[in-house]
Parts: sequence; structure tokens; C-alpha cells
Amino acid sequence: MAAGEQYERFVHLVRLSWDLRGLGVRTSLILPPDGRPVLEIPRATGGRVRVFAVRRRCGWVFTWRPWWARLWRRNGWVVAHARNVADVILAEASL
Repeated sequence: MAAGEQYERFVHLVRLSWDLRGLGVRTSLILPPDGRPVLEIPRATGGRVRVFAVRRRCGWVFTWRPWWARLWRRNGWVVAHARNVADVILAEASL
């Protein structure tokens, strides 16, 4: 994976984290040394939602479903540049 792509992924996740912060949601940005960055959002009922930034044909998207659920559920993502991306993730991820 190119360094530029890693940087773009990081920027999208930080922007989403900032937007969620504005809605009063606590987030944690996880930066593993040998993997992709991920944004973790704690649920009120326990557990956490992990949000990933992924490049697709339509551009950058955020997804919060595990890879196996993405195979049969098509509504587990939102375009990263959408104006209401934080609201969509809050509603869809059942926070």
C-alpha cells in the first residue's frame, strides 16, 4: 500500500472523528504499526464499532461492518465526502 493512500485514509478517519466529536461522541483512532488505521466508537450498550476508510471505485468510503457481513449486506458503508457522514454512521451503526 502506498504511503499516499495511507495518509489519505488517516485524514479521512481524523475528519470523521472530529465530526463525531462535534456530535458529542467519544472516539479512538487506532494506528497499528503494521495494519490499517481504524476509528473505534464505544457503544452505550457496551462493545465498540470499528470504522474503516476504504477506497472503492466511487472514491473513499467509511465502512463499519466486518468483512464477512459486507459480502451479503450492502448498506454497511457511506461515501466519505458526504456532508452528513457522522449522522449516517451514528444512525446505521446503532450507537
